[in-house]
Amino acid sequence: MAVCSVCGKKKVTGNNVSHANNRTKRVFMPNLQKIKMQSAHGMRRLHVCTRCLRSGKVKKVV
Repeated sequence: MAVCSVCGKKKVTGNNVSHANNRTKRVFMPNLQKIKMQSAHGMRRLHVCTRCLRSGKVKKVV
């Protein structure tokens, strides 16, 4: 579920790094919003990242 339907942005793994330089695994999640989008086949619900919403790649149904 954690994948943008437009650009394919998904979760990325990395490290938490403490002041003592200890490293533990962590996950960076994309900021996904569940929106209604108008397409040629009718109205669809999609998970879209906020970057795609702001740049106008998706037209929301109002």
